[in-house]
Amino acid sequence: MIDQELLEILACPVCKTGITYDEANQKLICSQCGRKYPVRDGIPVMLEEEAERD
Repeated sequence: MIDQELLEILACPVCKTGITYDEANQKLICSQCGRKYPVRDGIPVMLEEEAERD
């Protein structure tokens, strides 16, 4: 689980837009570019090279 306050300040490092949390898949998803950043052991990994793209 990621703290709601943290989710409110996180943004995609590539396009700088907001993200949503997919708790079931442990991913942070950018609402604009669609990149999916992993969450490992409750810690968001917000690195472009770690992101999945559709």
